[in-house]
Amino acid sequence: MSVPRSVALERTLYTLAAPVLAAAPNLYPDSPVNTVVQLAGAAGVGGWVLAYRSDESGAGRKFLRWSPLVAAAAIDVAARNTIGWGPYCLDALLAAGWAAAGLLVMPFSRHTRRRHRPALAAPAPAPQFQPAPEPSPAQPNDGADAFTQQVRWLWENRGMPGRTIVVKATAHDGMPHDLSLLLRASEAGRPISGLTPEAVAAAFSVDVTDVTIREVVRQYGREGGPAWKEVDVTPDANERRRKAPTAHEWWADRIGAVGGPVPGSQFVKEVRDHARRVTHYIAQVPDEAGEPRVNKHALAAALKTKYDEGRLFVTVDGSQVLVSLWDSSPLAQVFPATRELLTPDKNGRWVTGYLGNGQPARNRVYTDRGAAHGLFVAPSGGGKTQLMGLHVAADALFGAVVMLATEAPDEKTAALGKHTARYGVGALYMIRLLRVLVALMEIRGEMPWEDGEVHEWDPTRPGCPYRMLSAYLDEFLSAARNGDYGAEIMDLAELVSVKGRKYAVGLKVAGQSIYVQDGFTQLLCENLRENCIPVVLKVAPKKVGDMFKALGIPSEHIPDPLPRSFSPAEAGRIERVMRGEPEPPSDSNTGGAGWIVEGTQPDVLRTLFMDFKAGIDGYFPDMVATLTNYEIRELEARDLWFDWTEPPRPGEFGPEPDDEDGDGDAPKKGGGKSRGGGKSAARRDAVTSPRQALEAIKNLSSF
Repeated sequence: MSVPRSVALERTLYTLAAPVLAAAPNLYPDSPVNTVVQLAGAAGVGGWVLAYRSDESGAGRKFLRWSPLVAAAAIDVAARNTIGWGPYCLDALLAAGWAAAGLLVMPFSRHTRRRHRPALAAPAPAPQFQPAPEPSPAQPNDGADAFTQQVRWLWENRGMPGRTIVVKATAHDGMPHDLSLLLRASEAGRPISGLTPEAVAAAFSVDVTDVTIREVVRQYGREGGPAWKEVDVTPDANERRRKAPTAHEWWADRIGAVGGPVPGSQFVKEVRDHARRVTHYIAQVPDEAGEPRVNKHALAAALKTKYDEGRLFVTVDGSQVLVSLWDSSPLAQVFPATRELLTPDKNGRWVTGYLGNGQPARNRVYTDRGAAHGLFVAPSGGGKTQLMGLHVAADALFGAVVMLATEAPDEKTAALGKHTARYGVGALYMIRLLRVLVALMEIRGEMPWEDGEVHEWDPTRPGCPYRMLSAYLDEFLSAARNGDYGAEIMDLAELVSVKGRKYAVGLKVAGQSIYVQDGFTQLLCENLRENCIPVVLKVAPKKVGDMFKALGIPSEHIPDPLPRSFSPAEAGRIERVMRGEPEPPSDSNTGGAGWIVEGTQPDVLRTLFMDFKAGIDGYFPDMVATLTNYEIRELEARDLWFDWTEPPRPGEFGPEPDDEDGDGDAPKKGGGKSRGGGKSAARRDAVTSPRQALEAIKNLSSF
């Protein structure tokens, strides 16, 4: 039988007070303790008097209640009047007896109230049988493990969120607060409709982001459907995922999430190329998701870079995505041209430069359709002449005959002209070159091969009697807008772009624009685009969209403009502003940077650098290829092979106007029928002044 706390406390007080009761009178007769004990005894006597005079029952119990105080006062008086501790230590014996009496028979808590004493004759109550409680639907008797039962009690106490029942609860290893729940509706045949992440989070006192609700797929031996749900409560895993995510988790949270840079993508692997200082991330998009959708600006932010720094490049191959993040922009590097890179392989391909992802960008000197054309677009200072020099060197190393005509003289084109069969300046030189190309198509169409037959040109077929010919027309649009020769230049260029490939005649056009409104016809643009790999360099941001639309690029593949500089901005701008210092000069370093359009999607590249200042002889073969003697004789017979820098010959561009019919200031080079098969019909877009309109009318009247 356990002792009440109050009884134990009272007995402890008796035990502690007994030594004080014996020692105080003997050691300290004048101590206040003696006075306190005497006053307590007087209070006890007063209690006796009141109990005696009271009419209430229980006087004996009250006498007994106050007796310890009266006895203590009596022992204190006796101890003070004895010599020392009294005979046989009487003082100590009296105090010990007082304590023993208090321990055995006098605890106040045993008789403070009469009803605390059990009735001696009260009969024991008869046992009453209580009805068994109805089983709770949240606590089915299915032999669940202890963890599931605990979760069920918690789930029931939280009001059974969503009117669901816990079927199974599974703890996650190593995560003390993480678990998974298999839930079903509390009412059979009813779907779970009110279960929300907020309700589950409130039940387990976690954040809403730590709750995931999934559908239950029907399995063998287990039901499924809308009446079942699976719930993951993962506060510990999410905390670790936020602080130290794995590569898969980081990709899923920052990049592959809904609304992320590459939504729906799944991380495959990460590859670090230390030699090239680039990190590749490979991801996969499910086939049912279709073509990957990439938000490059958001992806750059997720990778802690800026899109216009030129460090981030994305390659999409079917359902796979390759993200290449360079330590520094590869477009800011200089890739020196070498003879090995410029030499075409057996398929006619050679390295033009390097893509943003580090791959070599290749162009070609011929295709399976015949000689390859060329299209180079760049503003002034964009690296167009450099690019043209690479192509001239590749054609020469292939063994082709190269001819170059430019509308205006240039130091670099003049250096290239030393390695070509013919080089000249001006629209007159360009139209004579184009007339020769048209005539050569006729001549070569009649030249028999070694087997005695005439064939379309094929570099893989032996017995060809002529070499491939590449004609470069620099600043083509300026020449095409020439008032005297522009119309015929455009007509001849269109003709060569259509048929030249079959006779090993490639037309390489370079200019600052390919817009139809600038004079570049749609037919010429389409023919060149179909039979070449265009290269577009350093286009102004506002012209990027129109430029690539003119090249037939779908709107979804039109690239963003290139940054004004690939060099990282110098740090410390805030400090410079505070000190009032000017900003350092910006380094544009974008010469030779642009796009190569081999398929339907432009790829960013940086072309090789041909050092004209150091000399370019090492890029070219020792011998300059020329036309065959037969071709030259046939051209001479057509009066087309001569010094093209001469002034216009009499009758070269039609009959000369009579002196009396024409104005002395009128041009003498327009109109008439050309020689060598070229057309010179006046075009409406070539008439730019009233004088030219009058001249065109006079030419028409001469037919």
